[in-house]
Amino acid sequence: MVRSAQAQGLTRMLAVRRRWLLGVAAGALAGVAVARLLADPALSSWVRALSLSAGSAVLGLATLAAMVRGERRPPVVLDDVWRALAVLGGVWLLLETVQLVLEAAAAVDVPVTGLDAALFAEYIGAAGAGGTAALAWVCVAACTVTAAVAYRRSARWPSEPVLVAAALALIARPVTGHMSQQMLGSVLGAVHVLAAALWAGVLVALALTVRSRGAWAQLLPRYSTLALQCVSALAATGLINAAVRVGSVTALLDSGYGRLVLAKAAALAALLILAWVWRRSWVPAAAAHRTTADISLRNSVLEVCAMAVVFGLAAALATTA
Repeated sequence: MVRSAQAQGLTRMLAVRRRWLLGVAAGALAGVAVARLLADPALSSWVRALSLSAGSAVLGLATLAAMVRGERRPPVVLDDVWRALAVLGGVWLLLETVQLVLEAAAAVDVPVTGLDAALFAEYIGAAGAGGTAALAWVCVAACTVTAAVAYRRSARWPSEPVLVAAALALIARPVTGHMSQQMLGSVLGAVHVLAAALWAGVLVALALTVRSRGAWAQLLPRYSTLALQCVSALAATGLINAAVRVGSVTALLDSGYGRLVLAKAAALAALLILAWVWRRSWVPAAAAHRTTADISLRNSVLEVCAMAVVFGLAAALATTA
């Protein structure tokens, strides 16, 4: 009886901790707010930051499901993963819809209230940004519908199709953006976005679905190895992209884009220090079962919220001329 009450108390406490993940939205918006003090990003950057955060979580959940599928005793409940995928997929789809409308209105140079069906269809049907945005929307819709059906049926479907669709939606705009004009620019842009999304998204997935100390002991070291690979790819591609785009050292201070690059680099450096501290303290302790599930959840939420600030800066950077 006492153990049951303690277990129920722990479950309630973990549920409260998971609500702190709403801080991801606040962090992303804070990143855009800082960016607006340094440059003049497009209005859609607010929505893009939230969309990038939601999309990264969807990618991370699908990746986590792929990591544990086939294990005799999975450390997470797959129904929990599909439920989170369906909910966050729906949020992502809503944000992508708003972003699509904002981009269409900006492209045809009318206020959102003046965007009628004909102008919207013209934007979507045109080659380039409109078609790319529509493709991203379709991919997000596919993720959401698949996850919702899998959850309702308690299906044990492989998550790889959702993973691929989420990845395509995330890279759709970057691979056709300004870097696409450079040699291998599209590839570098895609790797950069996916590395960032996996780094943050899988940690969000762990925070949402891992319930016990034992599960953290199994999954956190595996995530740490993946995160190290993602950080390496993120740093390398980000450095190349910035060097090509900015062009000179003086432009880092003289242009809004350059100032955003510096701000993003500073925020990322702070985040890497935190990740390094966690890798030397939290990860070994969790792997040895010396850290409670509550502490692991708290640490993961803290890091994800810090990552969201960088996502906000990145979204503003992508929409800054």
